[in-house]
Amino acid sequence: MAAKPVPVPTPETQPFWDGCAAGELRIQRCDDCGRPYFYPRPVCPACGSQNVRWFAASGRATLYSYVINHRPAPGFEDDTPYAIAVVELEEGPRMMTNITGLPATPEALELDMPLRVRFEPRGDVSLPVFGPEES
Repeated sequence: MAAKPVPVPTPETQPFWDGCAAGELRIQRCDDCGRPYFYPRPVCPACGSQNVRWFAASGRATLYSYVINHRPAPGFEDDTPYAIAVVELEEGPRMMTNITGLPATPEALELDMPLRVRFEPRGDVSLPVFGPEES
């Protein structure tokens, strides 16, 4: 069985991964237009400003969309079925992630349900995953 892939931080994404290692979900915000955004990049996608900074997001989100995967990618054979999701962060941006702490069933995964970030170690990094807010 193959090992799960491990993300490789780049100079642009290193602050995100450093935040995950510290137990913080860090995203960027434009200092000119005020819009928070994710995925990491040096230019604001809303206004084109390079005046952007990192900040610690609340870690709260809602379930925006998901798919239940029954055909695992290499390294995920022991995890099926699992939920691949898009969550909407309390701050506004959406991000792709996995849902943990709940059965991967339509009955358990209710759209707009409140979620909270958790961090799952993998190799030299910690990955943000989301689970029920109350647990």
